[in-house]
Amino acid sequence: MKEPNKIPCRKSFTDTLIELGRKDKDIVAVTSDASGSATLTDFARLLPDQFVEVGIAEQNAIGVAAGLASAGKKAFVFGPACFYVARALEQVKVDMAYSQMPVKILGVSGGVAYSQLGATHHSLHDIAALRTFPGMEVYLPSDVRQTRRLLLAIADRKKPAYIRVGRNAVPDVYESDDFDFSLGKGTTIMDGDDITIIGTGETVANCKEAGEMLRKKGIKARVIDIHSLKPFDKDIVLKAAKETGRIVTAEEHSIYGGLGSIVAEITAQECPVKMRILGVPDENVIHAAPLTVFRHYGFDYQGIFDACMALLK
Repeated sequence: MKEPNKIPCRKSFTDTLIELGRKDKDIVAVTSDASGSATLTDFARLLPDQFVEVGIAEQNAIGVAAGLASAGKKAFVFGPACFYVARALEQVKVDMAYSQMPVKILGVSGGVAYSQLGATHHSLHDIAALRTFPGMEVYLPSDVRQTRRLLLAIADRKKPAYIRVGRNAVPDVYESDDFDFSLGKGTTIMDGDDITIIGTGETVANCKEAGEMLRKKGIKARVIDIHSLKPFDKDIVLKAAKETGRIVTAEEHSIYGGLGSIVAEITAQECPVKMRILGVPDENVIHAAPLTVFRHYGFDYQGIFDACMALLK
């Protein structure tokens, strides 16, 4: 597996927000005692008048941010993903989605980044829950470059949004800043017509690695990066289904209601194909380091490769 970039996605996001905040005084960062974990320390130091600390009170953070947004501010909320999609879920539903306040949440340490801390600190239901809220947008960028492009695209967007990133640095999916990016559209990072692999967030690097492993076996896999779970690029999925006939999805999420479910909903209605949905099954996650969790449940590169080989048989 390729070595991780030295900068985590959360740092790419906050560094970019500092650039934007220096030019736009309406940008405000709100956090719930998470300046360190969200890498907001530099933002607070450089732009103290655009920084709000509410303490360990995620529900209040959403309410404060929604109030700021209603007054014309561009409010960003920062903190552990697990708390904003559980403890503060009602506030996200009502103050953001129902009220259509364009608050942006950066949920850090998402998925199983806090895996050793147990189920209370996992966010494996966030896609399933938030995509049901009318008007709510859900994004999982795959690397530091895509994280930056995503923020630049949504900073002025008048929609509430949830952006989930992990904790540690991840391998680069894109080798330079000059790559194809269109908000809400999937990206084909490897082309092929034998099978399709679709990933989101931190699984995308693993999907790309699995695609390269398949190439060595003479199998041409199409690998697709879905950074936007809502809005969702239906067209890229249907095209892949029609042209390859088989799809494997990989996600750091429950197998229920996430990326795999979305792809299955689309293909079942318009172009049924054979599928494998890789993710966390109906059980509490093992207590282990995140990479070990990926490997255990088979949504690391080897597990994705094995699922593709099994489906091709």
